[in-house]
Amino acid sequence: MSENLAGLELGGTKTVVVMGMPETIRYRMEFPTTGPEETLDRAVAVIREWQSREPVAALGVASFGPIRVSPQAADFGVMLDVPKPGWTGAPVIPRLSAALGLPLALDTDVNAAALAEQRLGAAQGCEVAVYLNLGTGVGGGIVAAGRSLRGMLHPELGHVRLRRASGDDFAGVCPFHGDCAEGLLSGPALAARFGRHPAGVAPDEPAWHPVAQDLAELLAQIILALSPQRIVIGGGVSARQPQLLPLALARIPAILGGYLRDCTPDALARLVVPPALGDDAGPAGALLLARRAMVAPG
Repeated sequence: MSENLAGLELGGTKTVVVMGMPETIRYRMEFPTTGPEETLDRAVAVIREWQSREPVAALGVASFGPIRVSPQAADFGVMLDVPKPGWTGAPVIPRLSAALGLPLALDTDVNAAALAEQRLGAAQGCEVAVYLNLGTGVGGGIVAAGRSLRGMLHPELGHVRLRRASGDDFAGVCPFHGDCAEGLLSGPALAARFGRHPAGVAPDEPAWHPVAQDLAELLAQIILALSPQRIVIGGGVSARQPQLLPLALARIPAILGGYLRDCTPDALARLVVPPALGDDAGPAGALLLARRAMVAPG
């Protein structure tokens, strides 16, 4: 059987198609995520072109969501009520399966990134690890006992509601909840809060303080609910605003109120870290899913 695996990271802003192994990505193609038909057809064309040169054994799909991830569900691989226009009801896995005929496995993009960081990156050796993405949207993937967490659906940490800083009346931008984590911390949320692109807001401006408070509240809830050994924070917001994480970490002890004595400033700095795999976390996770599909598709 071929050692080549294909991976598809389907993000809300861009799509990444890769071929290789989780440890070594050999080929990579990126393009904007537009409508579902155009995006999926373009991904299929890339994989078929690679297949014309070398056999591909399986496909792993790491997708934005919410998307039905249970292989037992009648609507397996179909987009649910997603904020991205035109994608609700998109038959992602049925379309890819019909076009390529490969064994495949599906998970969320953040679950796949969490899996990659736990196997290959910043969370190696951790029994419980979280990957938190702060970008066009906000999402969180969870790995426990070596497997990504999936239950009724999949984790939706981006839509957790947060206790707000006193006097902060920003309404948030989530079309479902307003001021959930995604409605407060995503790139579009920051642009709406500031009235301009976040890149134009100086790192030392006071406007960042309520944002840091929101992030601290989200991290505190993750710590209390999941007791992770590592929280890996990726995405464009965290990468372009490096001052935000230290501001948030400094607020967590006060939020916890002394309840968790292990959460000292030094311990928090070791707990919450950037991704070791960088932009390859999602694609490497998709290839890990492809490897799983060779054993147990779904």
